[in-house]
Amino acid sequence: MTANATPTGDLCSMPALLRRNAREFAGRPAYREKEYGIWQSWTWAEAAQEIEWLALGFLALGMERGDHVAVIGRNRPDHYWAMVAAQMCGAVPVPLYADAVAEEMAYVLGHCGARFVVCGDQEQVDKVIDIQDELHQIDHVLYHDKRGMRKYDHEHLNWLHDIRDEGKAAHFRHEHELAKREAELTYDSTCVMLYTSGTTGKPKGVVLSNRNIIETSKNSSEFDHLRADDEILAYLPMAWVGDFIFSMGQALWNGFCVNCPESAETMMTDLKEIAPTYYFAPPRVFETQLTSVMIRMEDASPLKKRLFRHYMALARKVGPQILDGKPVGLVDRLRYAMGEFAIYGPLKNTLGFSRVRVGYTAGEAIGPEIFDFYRSLGINLKQLYGQTEASVFIAQQPDHEVRADTVGVTSPGVEIRIAENGEIFYRSPGTFVEYYNNPESTASTKDPEGWVATGDAGFFEEETGHLRIIDRAKDVGKMADGHMFAPKYVENKLKFYPDVLEAVVFGNGREMCTAFINIDLTAVGNWAERNNIAYASYQELAGHPQVLETIRSHVEEVNRSVAQDDMLSACQIHRFLVLHKELDADDGEMTRTRKVRRAKIEEKFHDLIAGLYDGSESVYTETEVTYEDGRKGSISATLQLVDAATVTPRHHKVAAE
Repeated sequence: MTANATPTGDLCSMPALLRRNAREFAGRPAYREKEYGIWQSWTWAEAAQEIEWLALGFLALGMERGDHVAVIGRNRPDHYWAMVAAQMCGAVPVPLYADAVAEEMAYVLGHCGARFVVCGDQEQVDKVIDIQDELHQIDHVLYHDKRGMRKYDHEHLNWLHDIRDEGKAAHFRHEHELAKREAELTYDSTCVMLYTSGTTGKPKGVVLSNRNIIETSKNSSEFDHLRADDEILAYLPMAWVGDFIFSMGQALWNGFCVNCPESAETMMTDLKEIAPTYYFAPPRVFETQLTSVMIRMEDASPLKKRLFRHYMALARKVGPQILDGKPVGLVDRLRYAMGEFAIYGPLKNTLGFSRVRVGYTAGEAIGPEIFDFYRSLGINLKQLYGQTEASVFIAQQPDHEVRADTVGVTSPGVEIRIAENGEIFYRSPGTFVEYYNNPESTASTKDPEGWVATGDAGFFEEETGHLRIIDRAKDVGKMADGHMFAPKYVENKLKFYPDVLEAVVFGNGREMCTAFINIDLTAVGNWAERNNIAYASYQELAGHPQVLETIRSHVEEVNRSVAQDDMLSACQIHRFLVLHKELDADDGEMTRTRKVRRAKIEEKFHDLIAGLYDGSESVYTETEVTYEDGRKGSISATLQLVDAATVTPRHHKVAAE
């Protein structure tokens, strides 16, 4: 396949890769979308034609070189096509998070100065219309789904299919201009602008060039031996750099098929039907799937429960070794094969992982127990370490060198150095061009030699050359006694339990660690139903004495595990509370990518933190919340503060002796 060649000349842009695929993989499936329960499919030749007509339609609307084209909606072929069509016109696609509220959209649309906005449906159109009075630069709003749009003023509002048809009709009028603009695209032309999640302030527009995306896609594809016959499920937010690399960069580079599910609600069913060979999910998705498995096992018959526990114990013992090609005894291999037939195979099929050849997780550190669970089933799940500013890849795990406590070796083409304070710096062909209209932030993040500060702390293992991430550099601190404080390490262990949805650990500069915990309403609600425990709300269930006791047992088990780590043993949790509400992006407590905003939480819930440290048995609190329709309200609760047993670390015992 020509993908082994360095992508210069006619392979220096996304549209150029599309043209190549239309020639070389003309009849192979390029995109699938499930709508009304039926999978529709487009070959590379058909997709290339659709995209060209759409680009011609954009020219007819007056799209200029350098225009920013916002794309807002769920994953669907038309939205990916709109991004490539915009690139053909010399414009810059800017995907936004579909669940962002109007205020967040207003900031991004205003900051990038988008003239065109492609919306998925009426909901997204309404949000754009709501903010148009303060954003006067938007000339055209296009939408994919016609439902509910009949009575709108269509002077500057167009159905995306009408634009495509107009481009098809105006083929002879605009094809010369389109060819001219495509030919102008170079390796250093802007490919996409992606906004950061904004954990510490306003989101920044990360400008990524064709060089960034194509070189990174090429190198990462060769690393994992990706092929044209691979399949992926495109379900992650289109505004996230991971989806852009997997569903755009790597898909166009390798020519594999991008499958778009019908909705978030049908995603698991669609995943099972497609059974992708290449799969990516952030830890939260794997945690949710594991929770679902554990809930179903609680409802299973005693015999099924015994079989599941027996074979999962065997899988944890030998599964990862078999997956990595390490020696395992004949008896254990035979028993594992029986487990594959009885338990592992059906479970992987139910999860949609029966054909996964390469699986990745990133975005947040995944709990070791969760990671090992999937690998024990024979799923080649690996970790990668990356950032938007790196076009994703900084480090990744090679096959047969996979461990839960590292993120692997330096990715191809990437250089990494560790500063004296432990912060990780990198440079690579994927290193971003700049933050849009923000030279100060660009200069503070990327130095003149191209080294980028990640904000993460870590180190290389001398024996293996693998990179270990400790935590965000700004979150790593010291306890009052000088021991290291790394909250994410403990939080991930807590989130292994199906009952725990989220955890936030405190302790920097203090004598001991404490924690906020969110219960998983699905898992705990299922337990309540099985035990005939009535509850009317999340808040009521979160404060139930038996729930608090269960969470206490989880915390104490985590403490026993943390005590085994000499470096982080001081991070055991002495006291905790179960929050009366779920942490929510709409309330500013998390980012849209589900990363905890620690500073915001510490400020918002300062009274609860004070109670955890002053010995209070309970704390009354009132909290402002944002409802789905944007209205503000408040909820109040009296929260119980719970003590948890801790363990004397091994090295303390040795020292005492």
